[in-house]
Amino acid sequence: MYRLHRCALAKTLQQRFFSQSAAAAAVIVEEPAIQAPITYLEGFPKPGPAEKILAIPRASSGKNISAKERKVGRVPAIVFEQEDGQHGGNKRLISVQSNRIRNLVDKVGRSFFLSRLFDLEVRSDFAKEDEIIEKVRVLPRLLHLHSGTDVPLNVTFIRAPSEALLKVDIPLVFIGDDVSPGLRKGSYLNVIKRTVKFLCPADIIPPYIEVDLSELDVGEKLLVGDLKVHPALKPVPQEEQPVVKIAGARVSDQKRAK
Repeated sequence: MYRLHRCALAKTLQQRFFSQSAAAAAVIVEEPAIQAPITYLEGFPKPGPAEKILAIPRASSGKNISAKERKVGRVPAIVFEQEDGQHGGNKRLISVQSNRIRNLVDKVGRSFFLSRLFDLEVRSDFAKEDEIIEKVRVLPRLLHLHSGTDVPLNVTFIRAPSEALLKVDIPLVFIGDDVSPGLRKGSYLNVIKRTVKFLCPADIIPPYIEVDLSELDVGEKLLVGDLKVHPALKPVPQEEQPVVKIAGARVSDQKRAK
């Protein structure tokens, strides 16, 4: 009787061991689900092809070095590694061509320049196409222009790999003002924000966000949460923050009407 009980117990333990091993093996061989890449959606603004910016390494920094760079037509710049949408780490000192930066800013506008991705190619010399040190996609983070001439003084870039989440000040483009009921009644547009900061996957940073005014009447406003954007974009400010409002008629217009 004792022998039979012992054999039954051994058999139970053996079955339990193999069942646990099988469960563990099942966990090990299970492959994680592959997530589809995030892409732009129809109906939302898409940027054109990324333009190239050439750069050369810069050995050191400082006011004297920066002044010498600008004197020969170069803009001192820095490339940072992105960290949770902020710049920092893996810093590379570079210089870019002043005319190239100015042409890009003039072409798209300062706000749009800061919300656009570029292909940065760091070479040993601008003319040496076969001596490439680094090729990387970047987002301009800061741009300092001369207050009187708009000449670029320095630029800060952050690397923008596909897996990065970047905080981006996205410009707003207002549409539908010609049919807005409030504006047609003589009210005026009170623009509270011209850019809104969003946390964006690097692969779907919109060049701008359209703000539709076509249904706004007098006294009505649009909030950050009302903006139509890709669902993967997350607003950094509170969604209740106002973006634009249709205000009453100006005092000067009221007097003119009388």
